Amino acid sequence: MFYYISGKLARLETGFAVVDAGGVGYKLTISDSTYAQMPPHRSVEEKPIVTLYSYMAVREDGIELFGFATEEELASFKLLITVSGVGPKAAISILSLLSPQKLAVAICTDDKKTIAKANGVGPKTAARIVLELKDKLKGSTALDTDGDSFTDDDIPSLSGAHDKRADAISALTVLGYTRGEAEAVLKNIDTASLKVDDIIKEALKKLMR
Repeated sequence: MFYYISGKLARLETGFAVVDAGGVGYKLTISDSTYAQMPPHRSVEEKPIVTLYSYMAVREDGIELFGFATEEELASFKLLITVSGVGPKAAISILSLLSPQKLAVAICTDDKKTIAKANGVGPKTAARIVLELKDKLKGSTALDTDGDSFTDDDIPSLSGAHDKRADAISALTVLGYTRGEAEAVLKNIDTASLKVDDIIKEALKKLMR
């Protein structure tokens, strides 16, 4: 119903923000990540203008608005709630722990342990997230930092042989690097002896120099 809500930041607390839009105060549940991106709220008189991309959850016991500082976070939230057993609260908890980019890496590398660290998210739920979202990343802009659609060439299939090099390339492209950059940096890394997450860490160190 609402794609975004823009107005004065009337109140900001951990877990929620109130946006005054046209004289109506909209209370939106937010992640810790969105909270950290809100402008300083120094006084009652000073009410900065903010825009929160929104999602309205309708349940039998009421309606709740969720707000996100970026479209990427909103898209990641929508992906997460497609997973069986993952509701809006669990999705917000995951996005409080992981940025959309780090979530993409965790999914691409089967890092269930990291996802399971989110409050209210156990190992079984984390496993379902990885299982159900891995293929959905193909052709999706949800976790793309550049706004370009992913293709099968950009993100190799992670099913079957689970080739470590392909997994690493997949994760790096999700983080916004080109396939060429990913392949070039991996030439200088001993991918055979390292785990996928270690390969990605080494690659990122080299790419950020």
